[in-house]
Amino acid sequence: MTYFQASDGTSLFYRDWGTGRPVLFVSSWGFSSAMWQYQMIALAEAGLRCIAYDRRGHGRSDDPGRGYTADALADDLAGLIDHLDLRELTLVGHSMGGAEIIRYLTRHGDDQIGGIALVAAALPFPRRTADNPDGIDDAAAEEVRRAWKRDLPGWVAQNAAPFFGVGFPGCDTSPALQDWAVRELGQASLQALVECNKAAIETDFRAEMREVRVPALIIHGDRDVSCPVEITGTKSARLIPHGRLVVYENAPHGIYLTHRDRLCRDLLDFAKR
Repeated sequence: MTYFQASDGTSLFYRDWGTGRPVLFVSSWGFSSAMWQYQMIALAEAGLRCIAYDRRGHGRSDDPGRGYTADALADDLAGLIDHLDLRELTLVGHSMGGAEIIRYLTRHGDDQIGGIALVAAALPFPRRTADNPDGIDDAAAEEVRRAWKRDLPGWVAQNAAPFFGVGFPGCDTSPALQDWAVRELGQASLQALVECNKAAIETDFRAEMREVRVPALIIHGDRDVSCPVEITGTKSARLIPHGRLVVYENAPHGIYLTHRDRLCRDLLDFAKR
């Protein structure tokens, strides 16, 4: 197994498939690098080098009990990019993984980055404030976190159907594939889940997104309950100067599984542009 050391000594697991121009996948809240394996194998077979890592407190990486701020998580991403000396890199992030990519760009620069793909990203600012009235109320977010602390598996089971788009036309996920994805989420540290959620919801990326200089592909489903496209993908496309929004019809938040073939094609075209 392959690991690298973050700046604070935390050991982080990564997988590295294929050769060619590099694509680095940043996982969603709660999930390990395994979530990306269907995209990774397709792009690797098409001649790209595909890398993904387990965020601290997730999957096979260390659970250090700290380092869940936007800055620290972006530094972990930078550590892997430097460790592998990646150039002309395409960054792909799902949900909160998109936020880590934006903070990486503003904190570490874009000299090594050729483009970014934000897939169902929790951007630009999920929290409700006076100037962001359609965001998530603090009390509602805290109630969800309390539910996780009482019974995380129960909460996941109750919310799995909209994540996978059960009943939506064209959503292609077998019960076995859904069970596999749910088990992946169960491997994450409860502390990491709580702290990462706070960072993802409470960090305002609007000003940073206006400063993004690299091409950006923004992919979102129009049936995403976790991150509704009207307050995420649509706003992101308006903020990023070179952002292009592609909306998948009847696609939920778990778009990387339900629409994996189309997502693979779009990511391959973007990475090879």
